Amino acid sequence: MSSNLLSRLFGAILLLLVLEAVIAGIVNQFLAGGWSVLVALAITVPIAAWVAHRVTARLRRVAAFARQIAEGNLAARLPRNLSGDDLSVMESALNQTAERLHASFAESESRGQELAAILDSMQEAVFAVTPEGAVRWSNAVMQQIANTQIRTGRPLVHSVRDPEVLNCLRGTLAGHEVRNGRSSSLAPGRVFEISTIPLSDGGALVVLRDVTSIEAAERSRREFIANVSHELRTPLTSIQGYVETLIEDPHARPETTREFLGVILKNATRMNRLTEDLLALASVESPDYKLALQPIRASSLVADAIHALGGIVLDSGVELESAGAPDAQIMADPDAMIQVFGNLIENSLKYAKSGKRICVGAQLAGGEVQFSVRDFGPGIASEHLNRIFERFYRVDKARSRESGGTGLGLAIVMRIVQAHGGRIWAESELGSGATFHFTLPLAEPAAQPGAPAV
Repeated sequence: MSSNLLSRLFGAILLLLVLEAVIAGIVNQFLAGGWSVLVALAITVPIAAWVAHRVTARLRRVAAFARQIAEGNLAARLPRNLSGDDLSVMESALNQTAERLHASFAESESRGQELAAILDSMQEAVFAVTPEGAVRWSNAVMQQIANTQIRTGRPLVHSVRDPEVLNCLRGTLAGHEVRNGRSSSLAPGRVFEISTIPLSDGGALVVLRDVTSIEAAERSRREFIANVSHELRTPLTSIQGYVETLIEDPHARPETTREFLGVILKNATRMNRLTEDLLALASVESPDYKLALQPIRASSLVADAIHALGGIVLDSGVELESAGAPDAQIMADPDAMIQVFGNLIENSLKYAKSGKRICVGAQLAGGEVQFSVRDFGPGIASEHLNRIFERFYRVDKARSRESGGTGLGLAIVMRIVQAHGGRIWAESELGSGATFHFTLPLAEPAAQPGAPAV
């Protein structure tokens, strides 16, 4: 295409030279031939001047068009000329070239925007650097993690000072090999896996993957296994010791044998309770956990809980009473709610026998109903209130184990309440008892009695 355009441009210049030669010849003939030549010159010169001026103007437009293209204005175009001469053919070819360049650059820009959108939508932080360590580009996640503006063209160390990231990057830039690392100081409270990958031009691509939640889950799993092992080891050791004693002394007194068997039964019951709570916790934490939700009055839920769970406090000397509840309807799974109230009442009974009373009630609170289970025992210290819903967390470990608690009851309650779309928390003052609150959302209007069908 370029050689064809040059040949046409040279043709136009040659035409100008021919015109110049013609004019020169006419002048020479005029000098030699007199008036006849003068008449021919008077006719020819204006025509040649007009043609030369027109050609020159068109060539100037071509030169101006070329400058616009060079400056990046790919939308520039030459006026269309239908004369069919060499210059018009050249102008048409230049316009076609500009259109193709414009389309090519537009496609490249579109692909660049798509790539930027893909990089910004990634959960990982990604950025690239030049062989000299300057930032080439970075995605939005990296900008958020750095907590400062990462400017293109500036050295990375001006924005990222984490030693692990910089060490991996230096290794990749120097050795042109993949490096992996781990950082816990890039952002407070977060852990990242680092991967630095060499690029063909000598630069490097850096990928930071946030593994904070994975680390927390792994730590929670290890703690859970350790706690379960500890909770099982204590009763198993006790059972093993008493059984071995009975085996070694086949002629033990009946009273001793009965006492030992009682201890064995107590520890076996504790292990059975722990197993049941572990299964219950696994069930409510499973993604497949389903609730059989149905509209039920808050007052009926409280009354049913007191009636069904009265046997828990029957021989304890503690009175289980209602603190009142509204007739508003909520969406709840009755069996799951009995489990919630059962665990809360049993928890209050273990730690608050001295209060002699446990009150169960509810009240309206905006678009939800707030339930409460209150005891009048010694209360819970403030440092424990934010942790009592954790698995295996105990305020008083000795008393909990003595009473047969597993440390999972409140964790199960929290998961069930959250599955209903509610919240749960505890309030307490030492010496004034403790109150456990949880909320359940009101039923939709269509579920209320007498509401018109939608």
